[in-house]
Amino acid sequence: MSRKKRHPEHVNHERWLVSFADFMTLLFAFFVVMYSSSQVDKRKVGQLAVAIQTAFQQLGVFQSTSGRVPVTSFSTSQTDDSQAVPGTDPATLGKISAPLTANNIDSPPSADVQKLMKDLRKVLTEEIKKQEVSVRATPDGVVLSLQEIGFYDPGSDVLRPGAEAILDRVVGVVTASGNRLRIEGHTDNVPIHNARFPSNWELSTARATGMVRLFMDKYSVAPQRLSAAGYAEFHPVADNSNAQGRGMNRRVDIVILPPDKYSVTATPPENGTTISSSPPTKPPPT
Repeated sequence: MSRKKRHPEHVNHERWLVSFADFMTLLFAFFVVMYSSSQVDKRKVGQLAVAIQTAFQQLGVFQSTSGRVPVTSFSTSQTDDSQAVPGTDPATLGKISAPLTANNIDSPPSADVQKLMKDLRKVLTEEIKKQEVSVRATPDGVVLSLQEIGFYDPGSDVLRPGAEAILDRVVGVVTASGNRLRIEGHTDNVPIHNARFPSNWELSTARATGMVRLFMDKYSVAPQRLSAAGYAEFHPVADNSNAQGRGMNRRVDIVILPPDKYSVTATPPENGTTISSSPPTKPPPT
């Protein structure tokens, strides 16, 4: 009986398909995981946004609003009221109150603010013409800016002769309401280093605290009404790239706070002032 003839075995050149199929399966699984992880829970994100807004409103950083912010503000699909956070209103979709900044006025000044500004401009007519002082309304209150050119020598925290005579006219107006006062020192962005001040931080803070001391010692303003802060060059009102702008930024601001506005986030101590010499953000530093 003859044997069957064996055919020679051929090398399988299609084994790569197994590895390729495994690779494609893993690649598909990878992109599925990536896609699923990119999908956020829009409802929870909306609840988080409302919680943050509420917390900042309680701290006075954002102005209070009576509106409602729906949690679906992150989605283009329409939903019913059952999807909204309680106490929110679709009419204010995505609207979070703007932070209080010196250059952001949300509403026209009140009658009291207008009267205060009018009184200040009346007693400072000549100084305003000389651009030694300026008066403006901000969400923080009425700001009376004392420019360096009329009150200080460069790099000094000592008032120029005659500067106190100007303050004599100012104090009666700014203290008449009984509101709190925040004294802010500001500089330009030109570095300073002399025997007394190693940087603009020390200069701006020294000018603010010196003005606070003057208000207490000479004008008998209650310490509980006063606070001081040094901002160095970090809150300019003009462009520091030119001499005119730098001159406007070198100033001491007397901020007359509204009755419901605290000068600091915590109640000031019974005796003493609140001093800040670290880089603050507005609202005023603690």
